[in-house]
Amino acid sequence: MISWDDFEKVNIQTGTIVEINDFPKARKPAYQLTIDFGPSGIKKSSAQITKHYSKEQLLGQQVVAVVNFPPKQISNFYSECLVLGVYDENNDVILLKPERVVKNGQKVG
Repeated sequence: MISWDDFEKVNIQTGTIVEINDFPKARKPAYQLTIDFGPSGIKKSSAQITKHYSKEQLLGQQVVAVVNFPPKQISNFYSECLVLGVYDENNDVILLKPERVVKNGQKVG
């Protein structure tokens, strides 16, 4: 069990995907995402979401991500946030997204 104070340390925000690139150097198929979090700035993320999403589907979509992890190096790329999703029965990611369009940088709570 965690406390409410523990939960509040995790900064989960909404952002819009503004750029997507293939990530051929990743061990598992992934995209390199550039996400606009409004007042929190632009952050990059490596996301293993190629099974359910094409680059064309993702561009302009809002996502939910943890934005206060330290950068993590994945091959030659630094991932600055963790895009959140749910694993399906095949262990592939289904993205968590707001039901409606909201401002980038809105905090999840």
